Amino acid sequence: MSWRMPSETAPHERTWMAFPREGITLGEETAEREEGYAAWTAVAHAVAEFEPVTMVVDPSELARARRMLSGDIELVEAPLDEFWMRDFGPTFVIDDEHPGVLGAVDWTFNGWGAPEWAEWRKSAEIARVIAPLVGAELVSSVLVNEGGGIHVDGEGTVLVTETVQLDPRRNPYADKARVEAELARTIGATKVVWLPRGLTRDYDEFGTNGHVDIVATITSPGTLLLHSQQNPEHPDFEVTRELRALLSEQTDAAGRRFDIVDLPAPEALRDEEGFVDYSYVNHLVVNEGIIACGFGEAAADATAREILEAAYPGRRAVTVDSRPIFARGGGIHCITQQQPAVGR
Repeated sequence: MSWRMPSETAPHERTWMAFPREGITLGEETAEREEGYAAWTAVAHAVAEFEPVTMVVDPSELARARRMLSGDIELVEAPLDEFWMRDFGPTFVIDDEHPGVLGAVDWTFNGWGAPEWAEWRKSAEIARVIAPLVGAELVSSVLVNEGGGIHVDGEGTVLVTETVQLDPRRNPYADKARVEAELARTIGATKVVWLPRGLTRDYDEFGTNGHVDIVATITSPGTLLLHSQQNPEHPDFEVTRELRALLSEQTDAAGRRFDIVDLPAPEALRDEEGFVDYSYVNHLVVNEGIIACGFGEAAADATAREILEAAYPGRRAVTVDSRPIFARGGGIHCITQQQPAVGR
């Protein structure tokens, strides 16, 4: 097979998610847990306005999921510990030579580098649960990688981060050549663009060590949407400027220089844990829509919607308050995974 990961803007069959379950990520207090359940549910309902949603649910949470989720959302029961579907779930690919054939890349998942706090062994099996349910051919990979660690244009370009794929806690024997060869085999990457790092908050104890899906995305071939921290008091002010300078010198798989569109961060600088990584880049593109992160700032949220709708013509942006998701280590893109439509 010759696999290729389509752009997120290609037609979707559905979006996959995982319902939260009790544990360190969800929170210790009842109010914290309820906030988490509500945030995941709000994203699911927002996506369901545009396309089908299938939610993987741990048996311990099945009754709650049935109570909180609308009947339009399909439930699949399977053991879970973590619930960041983008990262442990399958990355779907297609074969252009065989229309109608769907593949499911099963990256090796070790909880973002096997930190002591992470519980991940159950969720690491989910790609092998989902693949037969959708009739996808399983594409096994020994590369420790997460869906949030890659962004593609659907035409051979992929964005990655040196501190993720080359993380010694993930892939101690990898170098760029080995990673690039595996990305070519699994998702059809012909040009790998390496970012040196991600956002500051992503390097704390509960971070991913630099996922690209909170930093930059390719909205259409040749065009990048880049997180822009515009306040010099935030350490990402320098980080995002350095990334912009680097990306302005890069080319995609077709040899084009990138047209970079800045997506300003909201005004919030800190939460109770430190500098935030609130980012509108961490949105999900759906059929005819965009599910955008919101941070309770009316003006900034509105500006982000305008920029996103301009970046994806013909799609309507809908904002979902994502602060409870970011408080747990990610955003809307991190908790969702698109399944492309095939044979159409």
